[in-house]
Amino acid sequence: MAEPVTHRDWGGEGPPVVLLHGLAGYAGEWEAVAVRLRARGHHVVAMDLRGHGGSVRHPRDTRASAHADDVAGLLGRLGAGPAVLVGQSLGGRVALRVAHQHPALVRGLALVEADARPASETPDDVAIRWLRSWPLPFPDRASATAWLGGGTVGEAWADGLEERGGGLWPRFDVDVLARLFDALVRAPSWPAWTAPGSPVLLLVAERGILDQAAVGAMLAARPDAWSLGVPGAGHDVHIELPDVVAGFLDAFLAAHA
Repeated sequence: MAEPVTHRDWGGEGPPVVLLHGLAGYAGEWEAVAVRLRARGHHVVAMDLRGHGGSVRHPRDTRASAHADDVAGLLGRLGAGPAVLVGQSLGGRVALRVAHQHPALVRGLALVEADARPASETPDDVAIRWLRSWPLPFPDRASATAWLGGGTVGEAWADGLEERGGGLWPRFDVDVLARLFDALVRAPSWPAWTAPGSPVLLLVAERGILDQAAVGAMLAARPDAWSLGVPGAGHDVHIELPDVVAGFLDAFLAAHA
């Protein structure tokens, strides 16, 4: 039996654009990008990945393939597809798994601060250690926003929390996310990036997590890829600079309509 995953649908015409968040994220963090793409006429949908947001918190299946099947199932329920998949960070790995397992459902891939290279060793767990370091519960939204980076990014992360027992808590279990993270980073993703025929995009933030070696390898393997570096932006570039991200995505979508 399928495990429940939630999504947001901003409506719009034409083939869908599916927005996939990163580790510990949620569908609503794409709001600013989604409304801009919807205003440009695109049909925009975002998912809460399993283990995240309003989706199943303790999934029985934490394999990478389960994420891909979730996206395929969503497109089936919407009666839509093929779709352009836009994945930020770990969401990019999900997008690559969908393209690998369900290529007929994918008409393009857009990776935002996401690495397609295969993992040659145990994935780095800096992100997991950071999640475990959160001083929970946060007493109020202001405290959460400040601790989670402040500004627009901190506010977006705080919006993903839920109130329980007089404090604010994440809507995920870190142990579950650690298993999901490990499975997705280990899963083969390079074949989907290098597959001929499907247009690809790579967006890199100046203060993001991708190093020059990663970017160079990805673009060398796909010299036809659309690529953009965003000066001054951090890893959550879609939250910091939604106008830039939406504008670049709109141009990519229009070119490959």
